[in-house]
Amino acid sequence: MTGAVEALRALHVRRPQGDPLILPGPWDAASARALAEAGFEALATPSAGVAAALGYADGETPADEMFAAVARITRAVDVPVTADIEDGYGLAPKELVERLLAAGAVGCNIEDSTGGALKDPREHADYLAEFCAAAAGRILLNARVDTFVHGDGDPERAVERAALYIAAGAECVYPIMAPVAVLPLLRSGIEGPLNTLALLTPDGPSPAALGELGATRITFGPQLQRRATASAAELAAGLRQ
Repeated sequence: MTGAVEALRALHVRRPQGDPLILPGPWDAASARALAEAGFEALATPSAGVAAALGYADGETPADEMFAAVARITRAVDVPVTADIEDGYGLAPKELVERLLAAGAVGCNIEDSTGGALKDPREHADYLAEFCAAAAGRILLNARVDTFVHGDGDPERAVERAALYIAAGAECVYPIMAPVAVLPLLRSGIEGPLNTLALLTPDGPSPAALGELGATRITFGPQLQRRATASAAELAAGLRQ
């Protein structure tokens, strides 16, 4: 597992501008295998996509089921897997680290909001520092910054939160749903790798374009799972005709 986390860590550093790390999101073992076989060097599970595959609404997956799903995904592939574990499920940092390692994950996202409200950033930074101390380099932490989904959308507040989380030990920060127009500002104000959510729409910027604006790492949330489900529904409708 040490080799896997170091491989994931290496994928984040010294990336040329315009060449971000692209991490598609598997929701089960079969989708993980398909993505790995397509040549992706690492994968990032989306909590909403996994929740849908398990029959839950986003944010309602029991911790045990989420970790079991992550374990099935990590067993299915030979590439590093980083897991979206929402706000940590109320687990103490040491237990959260243990659960991730037991599931085979070498990276994770942790949100700085709960129940639709932002957490106190300094208290959350303390939690992240405890997590990183317990992880001892075995897990790459991607600290999610929810200013643009549960806050006032002020980029400066996002930069301030990101700085606290990086100081706590986060190796990447993820200001989810940040408007494309503010990416250069976030890039100039945030030290280290920057995760950006790419929207799979015809008029959306490409991963390369987001990289030119400052993104280091690109994820897609549950969009692949939703597209697969939509394709299955379309196929099912055709079978009934």
